[in-house]
Amino acid sequence: MSGDRVRSAPPLLRLSEVRKVFKLEAGLFAAAGRYVWAVNGVSLDIARGETYGLVGESGSGKTTLARTIVQLVPHTAGSIRFFPASGEEESWEIGADDAETLRRFRAQVKYVFQDPSSSLDPRMSIYRILTAGARYAPGGSRSQSLLPRAREVIEAVGLRESDLERRPSEFSGGQRQRISLARALYGNPSALICDEVVSALDVSIQGQILNLLVQLKRQFNLTILFIAHDLTVVSYMADRIGVLYGGSLMEEAPAASFVGRPLHPYSQLLYMSIPRFDVAPPERAANVGTAFNATREPAGCPFSGRCPLVQEICRTDKPALRELAPGHRVACHFVG
Repeated sequence: MSGDRVRSAPPLLRLSEVRKVFKLEAGLFAAAGRYVWAVNGVSLDIARGETYGLVGESGSGKTTLARTIVQLVPHTAGSIRFFPASGEEESWEIGADDAETLRRFRAQVKYVFQDPSSSLDPRMSIYRILTAGARYAPGGSRSQSLLPRAREVIEAVGLRESDLERRPSEFSGGQRQRISLARALYGNPSALICDEVVSALDVSIQGQILNLLVQLKRQFNLTILFIAHDLTVVSYMADRIGVLYGGSLMEEAPAASFVGRPLHPYSQLLYMSIPRFDVAPPERAANVGTAFNATREPAGCPFSGRCPLVQEICRTDKPALRELAPGHRVACHFVG
């Protein structure tokens, strides 16, 4: 999906100043009143039909943001809106206090976890895993009418109809991830959230799953939020890339303009960490982690503790995302 088409496509999902704050427990050596700002004011649109790649180091807030979207952890502040139609006339405000809207939303947006071994019940056959939602939903069917769809999705992910009677332990890690994708596709969703779905797989298997996702996106007309810590993987999959650090969005750009020319210092660090045979690896900077504060959110740029361009303003004022080129936004006081 080209950058121009992404910018003109209607949104499927819109996040506005989303925050998630966790209160930490007090202990013998830990004072009361400490908080971690896992997601800190993230605003972004995911267009209908695009693959949006979210990249960042471990601990940057990627998984927390994804789980906040589907309300596995309720957001503390901000707005999450889902557009079920192709225009902006109707939208659903997503929150844990509206059970009916959340149920309908989760039928449209399916979450695919990193570790399929822990998300697939080892006691159930693949057929029962795929059809569990349809069988136990209100008004669901328990008849053989569920079999045609189960056959369709299991074959779409590269497995056979005969595999429906087997159990997860009989499959390899890559095959179990295929089963997780088939389960997500069974209810004909609009979007998938793929959270580090290839990080636990061998490199050769990673390529197979990535190619499968590209194929499934076309076949089932999907929108995908693809989360990974590997910029190489994200740049292969994504139409647009968002860079997350310390719970904040540092940069967002079409993949074609981002790859080879990242603007934010943190994005450049990620880019330089891609293995190359013709240059020496960059010196690894210390990770300062996410700031804690008893009364208010952390001040300044989240990356100021590692940034080579840091000035006093970086420690006191959080930079806003500014559009420096069409579709290319950067949160830095000095870039541009």
